[in-house]
Amino acid sequence: MSKTERRPRLTAARKFELYLATRLADAPLGEILRQYGVHLDDLRAIERVVESSALAGLKAQSRHGRQPTDLSPERVQQLEQELAEKTRALAELGVSFALLEKKDRAESRSRSQ
Repeated sequence: MSKTERRPRLTAARKFELYLATRLADAPLGEILRQYGVHLDDLRAIERVVESSALAGLKAQSRHGRQPTDLSPERVQQLEQELAEKTRALAELGVSFALLEKKDRAESRSRSQ
C-alpha cells in the first residue's frame, strides 16, 4: 500500500466486524489486523469496548425489559387523574412556600429596622 492510499475508516460497524472476525478459534489474527490496518493494541481496546457495551446493554435490558401489562383506558384515565391531582397539590405548595418566604422576609426586615 502506498502512502497516498488510505484504508477505509474504521466505523463502529467495521470495528464490530473486526471483533467478530477475530473471535474464531483458528482466525489468522495477524492477517486480519493487517487487512483492517490496525495494531493488536487497537484490537484489544475494541474488544474491551464491545464486551463492556454488551454487558451494559444486557443489564439495561433486564431492568427495563418488562413492559406494563395493564394499559386499559381506565388505568390510563386513573393515572392522568392522579397526575392532575399531584400537579395541583404541587402548585398549591409552591404558592404556600412563596407566601411563607415573603412573610419571613417582611419579618426579618422589621426586626432589622
